[in-house]
Amino acid sequence: MPEIGLSSCGFPLEEESFEKLSAVGIKYVEVSRPFSEHPSLDLDRIALLAKRYGVELWSYHLPFGGLSTLDIASADEDMRKRSVALWQERIKRVSAIGIDKFIAHPSSEPKGLTPDARKYELEQSMRSLAALAQTAAECGSVIAVEDLPRSCLGNCSEEMLQLLSADSRLRVCFDTNHLLKEDHLGFIEKLADRIVTLHVSDYDFTDEKHWLPGEGTIDWQSVYNALTEHGYNGAWLYELGLTDTKKISRVRELTFEDFVTNASEIFEGRAISVIPRSE
Repeated sequence: MPEIGLSSCGFPLEEESFEKLSAVGIKYVEVSRPFSEHPSLDLDRIALLAKRYGVELWSYHLPFGGLSTLDIASADEDMRKRSVALWQERIKRVSAIGIDKFIAHPSSEPKGLTPDARKYELEQSMRSLAALAQTAAECGSVIAVEDLPRSCLGNCSEEMLQLLSADSRLRVCFDTNHLLKEDHLGFIEKLADRIVTLHVSDYDFTDEKHWLPGEGTIDWQSVYNALTEHGYNGAWLYELGLTDTKKISRVRELTFEDFVTNASEIFEGRAISVIPRSE
């Protein structure tokens, strides 16, 4: 069975968090913070805390923002180059603390692109990803391109394969709650040999929700079985927050123990426990 991981998008990277993660048996953490926090992250302290509590820093989510903030697919060449340079700096710095997988959004979210404009932004993204793959390789790391929802680039296996063709060293971060144009088993079938990490969360097949598995409509046993049968042996890494969001309201907040219970139920093929929603 896979080891359990958790994105830090939903909790602070402080000593108390690492202590609790270790206590419940969560082995891996993805460093993921809002765009504004990346420059001030104390990476050496984070690495020290992870080592102290026996938690492995599994991956690093490269910073992402809106079209005016950061976009490696931008038709504006200055914006594209600035975005790539920022990520290259992050890859070099973060690789130094031992993280070797970098999660990359292939675009921000373009609106109303014509087919020709979308084709050009795909080419821009591929140009950027090829450069990033080279930087990562020089640091002993890999770029894991994340599938994205809605109008973003990489919103289906066909576009993902096109993006990956930019460099044979590119890999995939499979986000289970981003598929809106095809089913999970078809996506896994086409990309299984490139998937090196996951973002596990549930949704309603209408839009991303980042719910705990069992709170949406994904057939988790089928997804888990398909990944296992295709040889996935990386972390079972959840990407959702502990607190209620506007997208769901539970009678209590999630705990780290809830992720361990949830993963065990999926791995063992048992019914998934669901925390009741508040009225």
